[in-house]
Amino acid sequence: MGRLSGKVALISGGARGQGEAEVRLFVQEGAKVVCGDILDDEGEKLVANIKASGGDALFTHLDVTSQSDWAEAVQLTKVTYGKLDILVNNAGIALRKTATETTLEEWNQVQNINSKGVFLGTKAVIPTMRSSGGGSIINISSIAALIGIGGSAYSASKGSVRLLTKSTAVQYGPEGIRCNSVHPGFIDTEMIRPWLSEADIREERLKMTPLRIFGYVKDVAYGVLYLASDEARYVTGSELVIDGGITAA
Repeated sequence: MGRLSGKVALISGGARGQGEAEVRLFVQEGAKVVCGDILDDEGEKLVANIKASGGDALFTHLDVTSQSDWAEAVQLTKVTYGKLDILVNNAGIALRKTATETTLEEWNQVQNINSKGVFLGTKAVIPTMRSSGGGSIINISSIAALIGIGGSAYSASKGSVRLLTKSTAVQYGPEGIRCNSVHPGFIDTEMIRPWLSEADIREERLKMTPLRIFGYVKDVAYGVLYLASDEARYVTGSELVIDGGITAA
C-alpha cells in the first residue's frame, strides 16, 4: 500500500478491462486517478464505486484520437489535482487479419487508436510533466511488437508504440520524464476473450505459453504499477514483457 502516495495519474481506456484494473490498483496504492474513456457510463460507474470506497478518482470523456480531448483531460487533471505525474496510454483495439484481409479503413482505425492515440497522449502530458520536474509515461504495447504474431495492422501499431516509447525516453530523459512500454501476452480481457473462447485457438495459445496459463489483467497492472512508482526511478526506454514466457520460447 502507498506505492503511489501523493501522485496523480491519467489512464486512457480506463473504464473496463485492463484499464479498470490499473485505475483500481493505482487508487489502492494511494494515487489520485483520472480515468479517461469513450465508455462514459462504465467510467462514471467505476469512479462512483471508487469514491464510495474512499478513493480519489474522476472520469473524463476521452477519445484518444482527439487532440482536443487530450488537452481537456490534461487541463482537468491540473485544475483538479494541481499536477500530473503519471500517464498510462492503455486504450487500444485489436484486429486479427492478414495484410491482404485488412481494408484501408481498418488499417487506419487501428493506427489511429493504437499509435496516434499514444502519440497524442504523450504530446499532451509532456509540458505539464516538464514544468513539475518529471514524470512517468507507460505505454501498453504487446508481444506483437516483438515477434511475428497478431494481425498486420495490430502488430504495426504496437511496434510503433514500442519505438515511440524509446524515442520519448531518450528525448525527455534529461528533463526527468521516464517512458517505458509494457508487452502483454495472452491476457484474459473483454477484447480477446471471445477469440480465446474457441477451443482449438485456446489450446493452441496455451501450448505457445510455457507457463501453460493465460494472464489476468492484474498481472499486467502490477507491472504498470512498478513502472509508475519511484521504485523504477532508474528505468526508462525499457520493455517489460508479461507473457508467460511466449517470447522466450
